[in-house]
Parts: sequence; C-alpha cells; structure tokens
Amino acid sequence: MKKSYAMDMIHGPLLSRLLIYALPLVLSGVLQLLFNAADIVVVGKFTGSHALAAVGSTSALINLLVNLFIGISIGTNVLVARYCGARDAKNTEETVHTSIMVSIIGGVLMIFVGVLFAKPLLEIMGTPEDVIAHSVLYMRIYFVGMPAFMVYNFGAAILRAIGDTKRPLYFLSIAGIVNVIFNLIFVIVFKMGVAGVAIATVISQAISAVLIVLCLLHMEGMCQLHKEKLKLHPDKLKQMLRIGLPAGLQGIVFSISNVLIQSSVNSFGSTVMAGNTAASNIEGFVYTAMNAIYQTCLSFTSQNHGAKNFARIKKILLYCLGIVTVIGLVLGQGAYFLGSLLLNIYSNDPEVIRFGLIRLSLVCAPYFLCGLMDVCCGSLRGLGYSIIPMLVSLTGACAFRVIWIMTVFQAEHTLFSLYISYPISWLLTFSVHLLCFLLGYHRMLKKETAVQA
Repeated sequence: MKKSYAMDMIHGPLLSRLLIYALPLVLSGVLQLLFNAADIVVVGKFTGSHALAAVGSTSALINLLVNLFIGISIGTNVLVARYCGARDAKNTEETVHTSIMVSIIGGVLMIFVGVLFAKPLLEIMGTPEDVIAHSVLYMRIYFVGMPAFMVYNFGAAILRAIGDTKRPLYFLSIAGIVNVIFNLIFVIVFKMGVAGVAIATVISQAISAVLIVLCLLHMEGMCQLHKEKLKLHPDKLKQMLRIGLPAGLQGIVFSISNVLIQSSVNSFGSTVMAGNTAASNIEGFVYTAMNAIYQTCLSFTSQNHGAKNFARIKKILLYCLGIVTVIGLVLGQGAYFLGSLLLNIYSNDPEVIRFGLIRLSLVCAPYFLCGLMDVCCGSLRGLGYSIIPMLVSLTGACAFRVIWIMTVFQAEHTLFSLYISYPISWLLTFSVHLLCFLLGYHRMLKKETAVQA
C-alpha cells in the first residue's frame, strides 16, 4: 500500500488523524449527494414539481432495496481494517477479492429486483397517480447502474479500511462533474425529464466504479486486486455476512420505517411531497457529514481492535462523539435558519418551501442526536458486535417509529406528529447504544486480561 494514501490508525496522535481521515469522507459523501441533488434541482427547475416529487419519492424505496449490500460492505470495512491492523496479509487479500465478487453478484441481482418490482412497490407506498409513471421510469433506469454502484461502494470500503479516504474523493469529483454536465444536457437540451437525470446518474456511477477498480488493480500491498484471484472465499464471506448482514438488515428495516413515513407524507399530496423531498435532500448533506464520523469511528476502532490497542478505542469513541455533536449542531441548525434560501434552490413554489421548513425545524435542527446514535453503533461494530447494535437500532428507532405512526400519528394526522418521531427515536437509541458499548468494552478488557493471565 502506498504511504501517501494509507494512514497509520494504531499509533501517533489521535484527534488530528480522525479529522484528516474524516474530511475526505465528508467531501465524498457530499459529492454522492450532489448526484441526487443535481437530479432534484434540475427536474424541479426545468420540468416541474410533479417530476421533483417523482424523483424524491423513490429515495426511501431505493435505500430499502440496496441497504442489505451496503451493510455487507460494512463487514468488508471491519474485516479488512482488522486484518490490516494485525498485519495479516493472507486474510486481507482473501477478504478483498471476496468483497469485489459480492459487489458484482449483488449489483447484477439488483438490476432485476429494481426493474421488476419498481411499480408494485411504489404502488404499495401510495405514490399518487400524477407522479407514479415518472417514479417508475426513474427507478428502472437507476437500477441498471447497480453493478457500478455496488463495486464503487465495496471498493471504497476497502480503501477506507487502510486509511485511504482521499482517492475515493478524487474519483467522485470526476464522476460528479460528469453527472452535472449530463443532467443539464439531457434535461435542458434534449428535454428527457426524469429519464435524463437517471441516465446521467448511471453514467457517473459507472465512471466512479471503473476508477476505483483501476486503483485497486494498480495499488501496492495487501489490498491489491488481482483479476485471476477473484473468487468467493467461504470463510471470509461468512465473516462478512456475520458482521455486515445485521447492519444490512438494520438498514432495510430503517428503510421500511422511512418508506412508511414516506407513505404517510404521500397522504398529504404532491405539494407536501415536494417540500419533504427538498428538505430531505438538504438534511442529507448534514447526515453525510455526521456519517463520515461514524465511518471514521468504525475503521479506527476495527484497526485498533485488531492491534489490541484497547485503551485507544475508548478515546476514539469520546473524540468521535464530540466531533459529531459539533458537526450536527452547526450544520443542522444552520440548515434550518437558512431554510428558506436553501429550499428556494429546489423550488420557487411558496407552499413547497413552507412545508419544507416544517420538516427542517423538526428533523434537521436536532439532527446531532442521529449522529450520536450512529457513532455509538460504529464503535460496537468495530469491536465485532453485530447483532446487539442491530437489535437496539431496530427496537429503539424502527419499531418505535412504526408504533408511533400507527398510534400517535393516526390520532393526530399532522406533519408535526409525523416528524417529531425522528428526534425522539434517535435519543432513545443513542442512550441504549452507549450503555451497550460500555458493557461490551469492559467485557473485552476482562476477556483480554484472562487470556494474558
């Protein structure tokens, strides 16, 4: 591995390295969101609010369908980081090649899932008649790019595991520029509407995937990719699934609760849907900044767990909790106070802006609570726990929201009663995650002391 890109996570100053690692992740996440933001802004400005609602209404469903594999990529990150921390070349190499094979197989599978089930699933969600045709078209084209999407995400997980967060940023920068250019050409020049923005996204995803594969093929060290070695190693696949499958299932159930909330939003009509879409997209930029700290905590904890640097693990969590709180408060509150200005980028309709502000005030302003929840979950996964964070998250966030919608929201059918379920669920889940980390950390220390004795 090249010294200019890889980072030593197990020695040296901690806070500065956490920030250096996280910054490219933040920028990478922002660029990925710009893919979708460019879609939404272009269709909102040049095609209309119905097209805006159509693109936005697919987000929760797309996340639902891809989250299983995104979770498995977390297993890739944890395993590669742990083996690198232990300087285990053989197991690192086998994990890398298994991961890329999983991404290819999963991507091809998702093409069929997206194309075949787009319409029935959108109908189940209650997508309005004036929107659903555009939503189905967008989803079907989007899922054609799933192999590229999967390969990029698994490849980026491998690079993050060795401390390389810069090259994924470079690749996304190139792909992001291409995405915006093709968006403008397809929608403004060729009048292709939602089909145009979907095709532009697929092209950009293909470019980012090709770049990351070339990077892995030509890099040096334990994580180098060799085409002739691409195969599924059963033991590594089993470990990846043990760590990543609960994370993926958690993501799926989270998405189910979000689909349920999207369905509840749909009941208010297409104008509220458009406002919700624009506000959600703004929130995405806040979330991706906080999620970078989750990924940082995950990778640093995994490597130090592999190196048996247990004292450093507690410091990693404390620093990451502090960093994510600052990011969440500054960006979340800032997005709310600048809400009218930001929402106007997506739509000029005053009603769309008004409904978007309602969501920003209740979901985005207290968003730091979601960051605290995710960072604690990242620490637990870095320690090798997979089932516990899944169960806590599913109970504290997902089950809570579903029950809330079926009870409180039914009694008071307002946007306030719908959106307030988010911050309440985040606070509950964070509290239990923190308790689980403390118990797991002390159990790990006790186990290590017994081994040394």
